[in-house]
Amino acid sequence: MAVGPSIARVWVDSPLPQLDRLFDYRVPEALVGEVAVGIRVRVPWRSAGRFVDAYVIDLVDSVEFTGILSEVEAIVSIVPVLAPEVAVLARRAADRAAGSAIDIVRVAVPGRQARVEKAWLAAPPTPYLPAVSAVVPSGYVAGRIESAISDGGRLAINAIPLGVEVAEAVWVGHWAVTLAAAASISLAAGKSAILAVPDYRDQEQLADALAAILPAQRIVRLDARQSNPDRYRAFLRCIGDEALVIIGNRSVVYAPAKNLGLIGLWDDGDPLHSEPLAPYVSTRDAALLRSEQQGCALLFVGHSRSTEVERLVEVGWVESLSPTPSVLPKVIPTAAQVSGDRLAAQARIPSSAWREARNALETGPVLVQVARPGYAPRLACVDCGQSARCLRCEGPLAQKTSRSVPACSWCGALAVDWHCDNCEGTRLKLVGADRPILTVGPEPALVIATRGAEPRAAGGYRAVLLLDGDRMAARESLRVGEDCLRWWSNAVALAARGAPTFLVGVGGALASALSTWRQSDYARSELVDRRRLRFPPAVRVASVTGSLEAVSKAVAAVSIAPEDILGPVETAPGAVRTILRFDYAQGAELATELRAEVIRNATSRRRSLAAKGAPGPIPVGLRVRFDDVEPFGA
Repeated sequence: MAVGPSIARVWVDSPLPQLDRLFDYRVPEALVGEVAVGIRVRVPWRSAGRFVDAYVIDLVDSVEFTGILSEVEAIVSIVPVLAPEVAVLARRAADRAAGSAIDIVRVAVPGRQARVEKAWLAAPPTPYLPAVSAVVPSGYVAGRIESAISDGGRLAINAIPLGVEVAEAVWVGHWAVTLAAAASISLAAGKSAILAVPDYRDQEQLADALAAILPAQRIVRLDARQSNPDRYRAFLRCIGDEALVIIGNRSVVYAPAKNLGLIGLWDDGDPLHSEPLAPYVSTRDAALLRSEQQGCALLFVGHSRSTEVERLVEVGWVESLSPTPSVLPKVIPTAAQVSGDRLAAQARIPSSAWREARNALETGPVLVQVARPGYAPRLACVDCGQSARCLRCEGPLAQKTSRSVPACSWCGALAVDWHCDNCEGTRLKLVGADRPILTVGPEPALVIATRGAEPRAAGGYRAVLLLDGDRMAARESLRVGEDCLRWWSNAVALAARGAPTFLVGVGGALASALSTWRQSDYARSELVDRRRLRFPPAVRVASVTGSLEAVSKAVAAVSIAPEDILGPVETAPGAVRTILRFDYAQGAELATELRAEVIRNATSRRRSLAAKGAPGPIPVGLRVRFDDVEPFGA
């Protein structure tokens, strides 16, 4: 006779908010003992007349329901892909953001790959993993990071703005070395570490830093750039009791790791840490919840500090940690006016910066950061493919339209008699960037990069020019100041020790914070201004979007002071948005009330869709987004 719990409590994989709860199914006798917590199963769904996938959250012997329960139809997979600690995190994060837990599970658990899973199940037990020795992070107060990891503390770490050679000709930012050392401390204690970074560029640095001090068997990469089979294979490696370092982008914070010792976040202010899918839980918020839930250490590492982390420091939830006194970066704010050299004037570069850059080019690479994001197409020789350069100043040629005459992007000279200096060809073609460049060598080279796309240079850049600062700072956004400071600080950190950085066209508090390398002071003053204006993160906000009727009903149903209601304003035909501002202590209550309104609206819309011949259009659905700063951008 089969022995074991006879009732499975499951989350149904459905986007409908009204289904965001546990459903009970009887486990048939043939499956008792095989149905386990965390596995995927298939269950009947009567209203749809079909079977749907679900995750087993709990197994019990009895429930309050006295009727006849439907039975679990089948086991989709015996692999417990939804770890209990991740299920708890998904529920808490969804409740905080007035969303559905299953939406977070879709982000946390990759799609099943049957062949990969079959091979994983058939593989022998995990071989013995090599022992790990702890590496002490250098450049900080002795023992502070180690004690935080040991005690489950939380630190906001101001990263050291230098490059480090971790292997022959392999250079990474000091921040990556710091996180790698912290991870080694966690592994040496027999606990896993999760390290989250914004994008693949940062992940490459972190992987190189980890490879220099840890055995490859201890490192798992888990990110959205992997193929589906590779990602699922990496995910399955995380299931188990072995202590691992798991690195990836924002979704890695949900990786299964029941014995978790550390969560480390690099550059939490980067918008890539913001989840674009409902319920829009950022990496930072998920990490905060998981750290509290599992009692693990949490490190926020960055060259500049977000206002969200600064608020946590000020309320005492996170401790600030800065490097021990050392040589600060040499940042020189420079007036926007240019004079002297004609080419420097046409290229928007002050003469002093121009001279330093020319001198630095004699010994190594020089970085020029410009404002426009993305990869710009380039002109190249049709015959040999070499990039087309100006015959006067060696600047890159550009073409505004297909019929216009190419001109130099630096000096503006028209390329009417252009010829290739490599093959003497005279025909040009427009080509896109073949691939992003992650690194450059120590040889002299002028590297022009958009913000955030700067390659690392072996030994560091001999000079850095930050152009278009006034254009960057003129962007209409609540975060424009902290974004600019983050972009510039990350570029400054690519310079060699003692190499000059010129910030062009920017003065005031931003220039002062960068030149004195006191970004935390700027974040502190910015937070003071946000408190006065009641802007996030000094307060929490929730934007409620939908039809005027639905939004009005939702706002009327919540218990929030009228003076903290902004709107409604029209955002699209038939849709309006109202913003609610509230204190952090009100968050749980407000999220519960708004979630109830979302469910009520979804249920009424479903009835409207089902009604045959219902007059008028179907009402716009109600959407709620917490901690959304986009409406404050103008």
